[in-house]
Amino acid sequence: MSPAAADDPKTLVSTDWLAAHLKDPDLRIFDASWYLPSDNRDPKAEYAKGHIPGARFFDIDEISDLRSELPHMAPPVEKFMSRMRAMGVGDGHQVVVYDGAGIFSAARVWWLFKLMGQHNIAVLDGGLPKWLADGHKTTTNPPTIRDRHMTVKMEPQRVRDVTDVARAAKLGDHEIIDARAAPRFRGEAPEPREGMRSGHIPGSKNLPFSLLLNSSGTMKPPTTLRTVFKDAGIDLQKPAITTCGSGVTAAILSLALERIGKTDHAIYDGSWSEWGMYADLPIATGAD
Repeated sequence: MSPAAADDPKTLVSTDWLAAHLKDPDLRIFDASWYLPSDNRDPKAEYAKGHIPGARFFDIDEISDLRSELPHMAPPVEKFMSRMRAMGVGDGHQVVVYDGAGIFSAARVWWLFKLMGQHNIAVLDGGLPKWLADGHKTTTNPPTIRDRHMTVKMEPQRVRDVTDVARAAKLGDHEIIDARAAPRFRGEAPEPREGMRSGHIPGSKNLPFSLLLNSSGTMKPPTTLRTVFKDAGIDLQKPAITTCGSGVTAAILSLALERIGKTDHAIYDGSWSEWGMYADLPIATGAD
């Protein structure tokens, strides 16, 4: 598949596509970089030092439901709308979201827009590293903000809570796909957050998100993605629930599912941050 054929403004676009559309009046760009504490990276500071021209910074931890004890849960509709309006993003805009890792946290914002009924959003394939590697410029200038109204229509089928997931695990009528690295899935490696048990949701399948990406940080083509899912033992005929540590890399699985034309998938927003915290929820260890 050629880069041009791979471009889809509702899922994934190349750096060439973004460079060609950079001056479009209805294009809006987000830097949604977010990192684990162990990475020792400050995404806001990195944004200030250089970002794609016109990009706004999307704070995943702040544009969330701060009433929840769980990290960066999806925000209330009103909060999402007000934050977008304040950043001049609204109806009629084509949004492109990227991050500083390649494809990591940007997919979470892609999913969040979809959850809010906003479909004209794509992840930048390869993110900022690919943008720079391809010789494109960055800037330290802040974007010009003009107020824009956004109409939000929640799509609740895109998200699942702990009750939904417990039911799905018991009935086996969904594929629960875990994006964490295999040692964490098997319960052999400790979780990065204190107080978390180790292991996985019973009946879930492990597909580390890194297997969906090329060494360049770009996403593999749809034909290869389909093979990767099948090789992980995933039945693509079943509806899917994606999960991870805190609902960030699960969105990479969701993006990949969308790329292969599968639409009946949802994210378990609490993910292991929730499931691993409660002793009354069953866990499994090992490969199964």
